Amino acid sequence: LKKGDEWLKDFDFEGFANEIKELGKKLDAEQGEADVAHLNKMIMWSNCCAAIGLLSMGFAVNPITILCLSLYTCTRWTMIAHHTCHGGYEKVHPNKGRWSRFKFGIGTFWRRFNDWFDWMMPEAWNVEHNNRHHYNLSEIHDPDLVEQNLEEVRDMNCPVIFKYMMVGFTMLTWKWYYYAPNTYKELKLARLRRQGKAIPEGVQPELAVTVKSAMMGQSHFYSFAELMTVVLLPYFILHFFVAPLPYLLLGEHLEGYTGQDMYWTAIKNLFLAELLTNCHSFIIVVTNHAGDDMYRFREPCRPFSGSFYLRQVLASVDFSMGSDPVDFWHGWLNYQIEHHMWPNLSMLSYQKSAPQVRAICAKYGVPYVKQNVFWRLKKTVDIMVGNASMKWFPESYEQEYLQQDSKIEAANYKKSQ
Repeated sequence: LKKGDEWLKDFDFEGFANEIKELGKKLDAEQGEADVAHLNKMIMWSNCCAAIGLLSMGFAVNPITILCLSLYTCTRWTMIAHHTCHGGYEKVHPNKGRWSRFKFGIGTFWRRFNDWFDWMMPEAWNVEHNNRHHYNLSEIHDPDLVEQNLEEVRDMNCPVIFKYMMVGFTMLTWKWYYYAPNTYKELKLARLRRQGKAIPEGVQPELAVTVKSAMMGQSHFYSFAELMTVVLLPYFILHFFVAPLPYLLLGEHLEGYTGQDMYWTAIKNLFLAELLTNCHSFIIVVTNHAGDDMYRFREPCRPFSGSFYLRQVLASVDFSMGSDPVDFWHGWLNYQIEHHMWPNLSMLSYQKSAPQVRAICAKYGVPYVKQNVFWRLKKTVDIMVGNASMKWFPESYEQEYLQQDSKIEAANYKKSQ
């Protein structure tokens, strides 16, 4: 065993898996009205940011407006849409027609616009994130595997300063440049699989699709025109140019302003907020599973098996946590270990569960990483530019645990007969 892996020698795999599984059942059973009330509170905070930003964006370019617009966009995605699309509230929320993973943001353009309007299509993100990422974490088929996606940059023979410049560009543009086209690719792949159609010969489905690759005709799943008309342009036009239209009229009735000036001031605020929300979300999203202390895996595992629970700890990191204001600024992505163990719980449940998960990991000697988000940003950038690499989980132990999963599953099946 390499340095840092010694804990595996005496690790009680089955005992750890059983305790985590039982805790998940307990947390799920305890969800109720308090979780819905907490969701409504977070929606109010997020909507207040939207109100401040939208009602002030035509008067002057200023940091308060930009911050509020950015925070609304970020939290609507990472907190409200994220946990709703995972099914975190569908068992306890009284409004089943909206707060369900099978309803929220999907089905019609109106649902997308009203529930969660962003660069990514909700149904595409549901496939890419909820399915592919969560159940292939840190495997080669994980679409969000930073080390794999940045392989070209890591291997590039150029001064490292140019690599840092590329990372800086990515931080400011990643949602529309990478995430929207790549989630749409995963949606197209899922449809091919459902239809029983083979992936075109020579196509590597794990490779990311970006705006650049789509523009150059290198996407085998859709055309650049389709990406623009279906995914990107609706948000670009409505968010940046239609939303500020009321200021054209308002400016003609306010002394010292003109409609044109207010309209273009609002647009400037929206574009600056776009840069900030990309940067903010990059810091709290991309850093969740990258670093030289995070493990990679060779083979898939059964969902909610012992290997599954263990991998969520070893390939995820938590940030500062514990209070609603702190968690709000982190977009509630500071509980990645707990969230990946049980994706369909509420935000409040993750807040409750973190100390208990940490205690179980300490009991069994499992490395539980919780660090400041900016330190994790540094570690992530090191991976992106090739200054560091992720750890590979020892292959013999990976195979052993997968075999134990099969035996446990067979024994449980035999008991149920």
